[in-house]
Amino acid sequence: MKRPGNETTQDNKVDRLDTWALPLRLHLSVIILGLLACTSLPLVWMTYTQGKFTALSTGEAQMRQLGLRAIEDYHNVFNSGYAAIITASAVPEMQTPPPADLQAKQDFLLRVLQSTFRIDGIYAGYPDGGFVQAIDVAANPDWRGNLDAPAETAFALRVITRTAGGPNTTWTFFDKDAHPIKQRSDRDDLFDPRFRPWYLAAVGAGKTASVGPYVSAATNSLTMTLATPAGPDNRVAIGADVLLLTLGEIVNVSTLSGQARGYVFDHTGRLIVHSDRPVMDEIRRQLRRGADPSPAALGEADPAIPAITDLLRSDVRLPAGEVIHFPVRGREYLAQVFREETGGLLSGYNVVIAAPLDDLVAPVEEMLKRNLAIAAAFLAAGVLASIIISRLISRSLYALADEARHMGNLEFGKSRVSHSWISEVNSLAKALNAARGAIRTFSLYVPRELVRRIVIAGQSVVGTAARQDITVLFTDIRDFTTISELHSPEEVVALLSTYFETLNSTVERHGGTIVQYIGDSVLAMWNAPVQDEHHIENACRCALAMKAAIDAINAANSAAGRPELITRFGVHTGPAVVGSVGAETRRQYTPIGDTVNIASRLEGLNRQYGTSILVSGAIRDAVGDKFELAPIGIVSVKGRTGQTELFELRASSPA
Repeated sequence: MKRPGNETTQDNKVDRLDTWALPLRLHLSVIILGLLACTSLPLVWMTYTQGKFTALSTGEAQMRQLGLRAIEDYHNVFNSGYAAIITASAVPEMQTPPPADLQAKQDFLLRVLQSTFRIDGIYAGYPDGGFVQAIDVAANPDWRGNLDAPAETAFALRVITRTAGGPNTTWTFFDKDAHPIKQRSDRDDLFDPRFRPWYLAAVGAGKTASVGPYVSAATNSLTMTLATPAGPDNRVAIGADVLLLTLGEIVNVSTLSGQARGYVFDHTGRLIVHSDRPVMDEIRRQLRRGADPSPAALGEADPAIPAITDLLRSDVRLPAGEVIHFPVRGREYLAQVFREETGGLLSGYNVVIAAPLDDLVAPVEEMLKRNLAIAAAFLAAGVLASIIISRLISRSLYALADEARHMGNLEFGKSRVSHSWISEVNSLAKALNAARGAIRTFSLYVPRELVRRIVIAGQSVVGTAARQDITVLFTDIRDFTTISELHSPEEVVALLSTYFETLNSTVERHGGTIVQYIGDSVLAMWNAPVQDEHHIENACRCALAMKAAIDAINAANSAAGRPELITRFGVHTGPAVVGSVGAETRRQYTPIGDTVNIASRLEGLNRQYGTSILVSGAIRDAVGDKFELAPIGIVSVKGRTGQTELFELRASSPA
């Protein structure tokens, strides 16, 4: 015969093995999934790697091509301005101060603006302070507001002549066909070209010069100026404006990728052109305040600006036209740098095109995601197929396990085991059905809830009697012998069935266990076999709930002409020996000790004091503040030498 200790050790080993046991369907799914993954994932990864390399090579090639186009446009912008001022310097009419040859100056300047969209303004300054300027208003509609020009204005001509009375300024506005539409005079115009940087640079150096970037006083726009000396003694300066916002639109490289950007840096490493208009607006605002554009401030809008600025200002010689890699806030970027100059001007200027690497390979990433999604779909299909196959194999096994689990919980409903196409499963089902019938018949003679709680608590808890604190409740029906004599056995059994069912459900609801039915009496206890730290309070509330439920039964019995079952209760708490006791072949789980005897005596004392629920002083000491307890007195309980305080439990205390 196996000893209880050995059985416990064996159960622990089984429990540990069950911890590592996994369902059959999971094993099959893992195997199929592993096979599919081993074949599909390497193919997906190889496709991704090759595609990423191809995309990167294509992106670099596109960047080179776009860079060449950008630098060509960069040349065209300044070449147009350079050609315009060189041509103007050779026109005799442009060398005389206004108002001389004014019509010829007007026709020439307007034709220059009509012939190219690269120049935003062309003008000439004279040593006497005279000035003539033509502006392409159509290139920037915002200028109409700055100049207070008519809505249909395409070009504007400003002429400043010097007279004895001071400067005289005239504005003439033209439509797109160079037809004049309005003219006005500005008496308060204090503009003097002789003090402008472009005039001083060209006349002072005696050769073509570039000035800027700066905010144009006439247009309030960010501008660069190309100027060349002309006329007698090179005292006349011919200038052409290139609006840097226009240049920013020219080097827009968004066709490369959504996050690609174009930049122009001057010889000091200062950013003067950006392909995004908001950044260009910020550059203009900072230059207007007389401050150099701060890479840190601009980096809020474009995080690549500080990194590119640092690269250009470093001592490392960047290969012109070659693609370089550099980090920006944890992202890898690609950039291409071009160093060019126009007509000997703009020396040291750099045109840069940059884009995040992951943006260039985004199509490949999308392809990878698509391929991974397809692979995942195949894997999911494989898992689904494995689950279906495993369910066909294991469904009957799960049904048998579920049936055994319900048997262990003493739950006997309709059998859940169906016929299986596996003969071994059918044999096991027959054996389980036989065991089910035997256990169901046996459970009719054993307190089912007690067995269920013993199973839940574990055999190790109930295998050996042990001393512990419990709360015990005894019930008894007053004059039950008389009731039995006055009614047939069938009527008595029917009454007791309803009565016991009510008591049993009430005890279960309050966490207790009915240990024994002794005739018409019930023995219930708390804190065993399942631990309950509120066992005293739960037992008292259960007694009150029992009385209320029995009162409802008695009201129904009285209305139906059946006898009332007046019940008395006794509740006590204290230590007792709880566990399995009895013979080796016939055992019973029960509490033994003075605590049980006192609870039984308290139930009997209800008859003497005319009460329904009597509890002991130990109950009062533990939960007296939670219930209404009426003191009865101190009595000597039969069978005990000590004194016991009695209290009537009437109700729960209001919250």
